[in-house]
Amino acid sequence: MVSLNVFHRQSVQPVTDLDQISDLLLQPRTLIWLDLEQPSPADIALLREEFGFHPLAIEDALQEHERPKIETYPGYYLIIFYSVEYAADARELRLLPVTLFVGANYLVSIRPGLVRHVQQTLARWQTNSHVPGYQVSSVLYALIDAIVDDYFVVLDQIGEQIEEVEEAIFQRGRQEVASEIFTLKKDLLFFRRIVAPERDVLNVLLRQEVRIFQPRELAYVRDVYDHLVRVTESIDLYRDLLSSALDSYLSLQGNQLNQLVKVLTLWSIILMACSLVAGIYGMNFALMPELEQPWGYPFALGLMATIALSLAIYFKRRKWW
Repeated sequence: MVSLNVFHRQSVQPVTDLDQISDLLLQPRTLIWLDLEQPSPADIALLREEFGFHPLAIEDALQEHERPKIETYPGYYLIIFYSVEYAADARELRLLPVTLFVGANYLVSIRPGLVRHVQQTLARWQTNSHVPGYQVSSVLYALIDAIVDDYFVVLDQIGEQIEEVEEAIFQRGRQEVASEIFTLKKDLLFFRRIVAPERDVLNVLLRQEVRIFQPRELAYVRDVYDHLVRVTESIDLYRDLLSSALDSYLSLQGNQLNQLVKVLTLWSIILMACSLVAGIYGMNFALMPELEQPWGYPFALGLMATIALSLAIYFKRRKWW
């Protein structure tokens, strides 16, 4: 799906004729935003012919698992950011790369699927709400800010999952707790692998190594950078909580196993005492009470029961049971 929007004179107008891109690029006071969802070979050819993007830049844009980064090319910049969503029902972290080609008066975004931040940013521009200005830097800031702000929503959802896991640790019959902990730790690891490079990208923008934002606009970039720092710290905190939860789960499992072994040991002592009586009776072949005394067999059983009951009372008073 291809979407071409033109920002001109404080208004946003969608354009359907892609052949107008060449003419629009020659208008310095006109800003072009070309959005490509799952680009076709014809769309890729359009990027080469109309914008003249380098083949390596286009190759990076089409990679599925490209690392977040910023690269400089003659006349434009390549920025790769990630949109993150967390499916609470499936307990799955979904990462969608958003590749941005940033020029003097144009922004080209490429994405493999639906990224709602693009539509949300475009809607904000159409309603002229909370928009710092009609420049390519303003569009870039609005889009990146919308993506980063959603990271906090993802963190809240993961935090709820961690709370459920912590509660399930003390519930019997939840053998899948360890699996849930490892799944959450893996999701947080993937999340951090995305956030840490993105923080480096914003650090490059703040140091003005890549001249996109004006000095007066750096405050907005610094705010997004601070948000990424908070996200990184929250991820590290959640990973520590999961490590502690895993230690608690393993300790609880170890305590339950020790309790089971202790109970089995006490039963073994009781049965050994009863076996002692039965063994002594079994070794006496000449004077077995059962042969001449009718009370001999009940006496042996009663003696076993008395010994077992006495041991059980003793273990209970010592709080071993």
